[in-house]
Amino acid sequence: MITIRHTRADGTLIEDSVKGDGVYEVVRLHGFRYFPSIGQLGIRNSRDRAAQRAKINAASAALRAAGFEVQIVVDEDDRRPFAEAEAERNSRSESRSAQYTKRANLAQANSDRLNEQARERSEAIPLGQPMMPGRYSFPADRRARDRTQRMWGKAVEEGRRAAYLAACARAAEDHQQHRNDPAVTLRRIGRLEIQLRRIHKWLDGQSANGHKRSLAPEGLAELHREEEETADELTYWRTLIAQAEADGFVVYGPSHFVKGDYAQHDGRWYEVLRVNAKSLTVPGGPDVRPVISDATRAYSWNDRMPYDGVTGQMSAARMKELRSQKAARPQE
Repeated sequence: MITIRHTRADGTLIEDSVKGDGVYEVVRLHGFRYFPSIGQLGIRNSRDRAAQRAKINAASAALRAAGFEVQIVVDEDDRRPFAEAEAERNSRSESRSAQYTKRANLAQANSDRLNEQARERSEAIPLGQPMMPGRYSFPADRRARDRTQRMWGKAVEEGRRAAYLAACARAAEDHQQHRNDPAVTLRRIGRLEIQLRRIHKWLDGQSANGHKRSLAPEGLAELHREEEETADELTYWRTLIAQAEADGFVVYGPSHFVKGDYAQHDGRWYEVLRVNAKSLTVPGGPDVRPVISDATRAYSWNDRMPYDGVTGQMSAARMKELRSQKAARPQE
């Protein structure tokens, strides 16, 4: 008996299968893969999500056609808190970064060792010494030179491999930092709030995002699960923002600006032409100057600057004072 079991805590996994029984050859065509870390077959990225019924049913039908007895067990209520899932993701990112760093160091050490050996072998040949095909030592000399060239080439390959692995380590570390960046988190919170409003509309039988959801018992239960999970995730990210604010991060909004102030974005300052509920209206265009005002703008249209992209605020009076000081500085 082969069991395909899905829980949101563990994802979709196949139980009671052993290597060589033919199960993998059947289910790999339906989105399943082997996970060496746990020694089981399953669907990738199926944790913390609803069961992918189409893949599960297709794999089950294929296994039965191949002569296996199959049972499907789905428990959508067996799930874990979002904070636990996020802690595991962070741990995996740290582990990947550490593993890549270790492999990069080993590759770089190997490259350095090969470089040193190749250099020593090259120095053993007198400078400018030509190869002499007629001498008895020619075959050995040619083999030694070829071996040295291969050693140089291997050293270069190992150096490139070390650089690639170091880049992978930085990418794993940067991904975690980007995910926890307050500005990114604010945008994520906005998307989750929109999703939660959609769920509430669906629960009320209304249309949201262009369609309605089934309110049959199974569909209603799934909507309530999504509501709880979305609220749980929102609580986690809001707590992260609260901690960032306690550490000095400013969550900008309409109360921080009036018309004529300046807002900072990507290192440049833009004059605020209008304060809106979700964004600021600023002079538009790909202007590269450090300060872009309505009077000195290079383009005629306006752009919207969402508050989650604002990194600083300055009053019109303070900006005028700083620009006056800068203009007067060369005359001092």
